[in-house]
Amino acid sequence: MRAILCETFGPPEGLVLAEIDKPEPGPGELLVRVHAAALNFFDTLIIENKYQFTPDRPFSPAGEISGVIEACGEGVDAGRVGERVIAYVRWGGARDYVVIKVEEALLMPDGLGFEEAAGLMITYGTTIYALRSRAKLQPGETLAVLGASGGVGLAAVEIGRLMGARVIACASSDDKLALCKAHGADELLNYVKLDLKSALKSLTDRRGVDVVYDPVGGDLAEAALRATGWYGRFLVIGFASGTIPKMPLNLVMLKSVDVLGVFWSESILIEPQAHAENMLQIMEWVKAGDLKPHIDRVYPLEKTPEAIRAIANREAKGKVIVSLV
Repeated sequence: MRAILCETFGPPEGLVLAEIDKPEPGPGELLVRVHAAALNFFDTLIIENKYQFTPDRPFSPAGEISGVIEACGEGVDAGRVGERVIAYVRWGGARDYVVIKVEEALLMPDGLGFEEAAGLMITYGTTIYALRSRAKLQPGETLAVLGASGGVGLAAVEIGRLMGARVIACASSDDKLALCKAHGADELLNYVKLDLKSALKSLTDRRGVDVVYDPVGGDLAEAALRATGWYGRFLVIGFASGTIPKMPLNLVMLKSVDVLGVFWSESILIEPQAHAENMLQIMEWVKAGDLKPHIDRVYPLEKTPEAIRAIANREAKGKVIVSLV
């Protein structure tokens, strides 16, 4: 079978397309023929050994997949062969076949193609965990989303709207903000043209925002923290800017702000029931037509390095998908 492999840590151009042995499912496992794999910002980091996890090499990028169950291991109902499923696999999705635990497979929602379904788990899972479980976002509150046109940012715009928040989409260009508007943002803020702190204050009548969703980090983080209101919540999602900020704690103290870490991939292991409830809500929104991943671009498997480079260069708006069929 085909696989994109990271054999040595480095930039996307170092990834190789190889032929490897097809795996076999063991007890309690499923063999899934991958139809599509979704890429995320962390793929740009994990191939350079800059992520929280260091996989054994060689490994494949892509942490979420959609596909069809082809075989079942011992102890698994063979009647599941042929089911269309999605799964979060951490890494290893950019290959023709993957083996997953039976509990990791979720039935693919009707009405979505494989490419759209592949992008459901990470961005929406991270975002509902952040907004619902960590920030406890309430209807009528103001939510500022940094990097709002990216994969997780756009998910935050959509889920924030569904949870009844007033969503302020913050991005670096007007065309990116237009996409955010089409996905439900109430207010648009170009932080290249405007000072982020002052603009957020102005949009909230100087009161400050209730929740900041920050997957960007860098200089924007402190500016957004300064724009929070009393009892504000600042969600640390990631650091797409490449810089991990150091925040003055007096800003946290003076407004009684909560700075909340969002480590979704670990939370699903520690709190599986809460994760299941969050994903059930996501699936209900998808089935109702309220959520549908925005696919910015689709690449064939052999062009996975180009796909990851597009994410690293911040060219993508929404999800980047690798198609394997």
